[in-house]
Amino acid sequence: MSFRNSYRRMPLACLALVVAVLLAGLFAVPTPAFAADYYNSWKEYKVDHEGESITWNHVVDEMDKLLEHGKEAYAAGDYREAYEAANNAYYGWYETTGFERTVMGYISGARVSEVELAFASPRSIAKSDNAADRYDEYCSEMDRLSTLLHEDANILDGTSGDSEGSGNAGAIATFFACFSILVREGLEAILVVGAIIAYLVKSGNQKSLKSVYIGAILGIVCSFICAWLLNLLKLSNTAPQEIIEGVTALIAVCVLYYVSNWMLSKSETEAWNSYIQDQVGSSVETGSGFALAFTAWLSVFREGAEVILFYQPLLSGDNMNMVWLGVAAGFAVLVAVYIAVRYFSVRLPLKPFFRFTSIFMFCMSISFLGSGIKELIEGNVFTSTPMLTNLIPYNDVLDVLGIYPIAQTLIPQLLLLAVTVFIYLYQVRKARRQVEEAKANA
Repeated sequence: MSFRNSYRRMPLACLALVVAVLLAGLFAVPTPAFAADYYNSWKEYKVDHEGESITWNHVVDEMDKLLEHGKEAYAAGDYREAYEAANNAYYGWYETTGFERTVMGYISGARVSEVELAFASPRSIAKSDNAADRYDEYCSEMDRLSTLLHEDANILDGTSGDSEGSGNAGAIATFFACFSILVREGLEAILVVGAIIAYLVKSGNQKSLKSVYIGAILGIVCSFICAWLLNLLKLSNTAPQEIIEGVTALIAVCVLYYVSNWMLSKSETEAWNSYIQDQVGSSVETGSGFALAFTAWLSVFREGAEVILFYQPLLSGDNMNMVWLGVAAGFAVLVAVYIAVRYFSVRLPLKPFFRFTSIFMFCMSISFLGSGIKELIEGNVFTSTPMLTNLIPYNDVLDVLGIYPIAQTLIPQLLLLAVTVFIYLYQVRKARRQVEEAKANA
């Protein structure tokens, strides 16, 4: 073919190419083009909507767009993007808008746990090995999450009006948020510290009180330092923060469990009297004394940093008088709890006192185990698997005990319970033998 003939046919070839491209566009299977009609984070949204009045339902509507984007990504086979959509909805919106703190303050901590685990469920599905077969399940979990968020938004908008709070309703919501956050997060710490101090007083080891008080004070100081570092490194409201809290809780489990079993071994009067005689000056062993002080430090530090981070947005908002009133009321409740544990429990007879304290420490270790693993799930270290959802409800009592309807927390807790029953039976038999030996010697 000559160059001239080729040149003459070029317009026809170009026309054919254009027609082919148009036809391909008309009949090709459309691939999801993830439209930029959603925001990955509250910070991104605020840049384009500075100064607008935002309600909690408005916040959830924006989160819904991100959740819908996740479903589109899943349908296209982009499971990583589907995972990130749920992840960004949690860290980019639920935590950074103050939604979590407000729900905890005005609704309940158990509700926060329920929603947090609802966020974890679609992430677990997207990361699973059989993700390709679980599209309907992923969508169902995302829809359930959206329903929970809208239910909470309706409650919050009915009380505070907007995310900042307005008028008397906003002031009341601020007070309840500050009060309930402090009581909820501080209750476990004050119970543990109060029980340790009561134990030292009952056993005649007042000399060790100083180290426990120092441990608790250092826990407060370290909480401020940790909160400052998390903000400085831009790690607050991120997965690393959850991991730090989870690891701290699991360390506390080990220490509390050690302390619980140590106290149980001294629960029998005869065993305790024998122990006292073996200890010069009625002092606890060096290792056990350190464990008690370390337990006080862990208990305070575990909750302290989170409380400080929760309070930061409240301190920068309106209704400052209600913030401080809520803090004062919360401290009053914690002081009352401490006095009840510290002074009234000491009046118990020796044997029931030590057994009660030991059981209490064990319950705290169960609680810390469940909540620690839950924090690691939120930090994307573990996935979550629903278990006994019809038998285990979400309420504040079970939430304080760290009991959730997921296998990753329930199975370790059941194993720890089984080990504890075995240790308890062993300690009881050992104590009986000591009693019999004491009677024989007498």
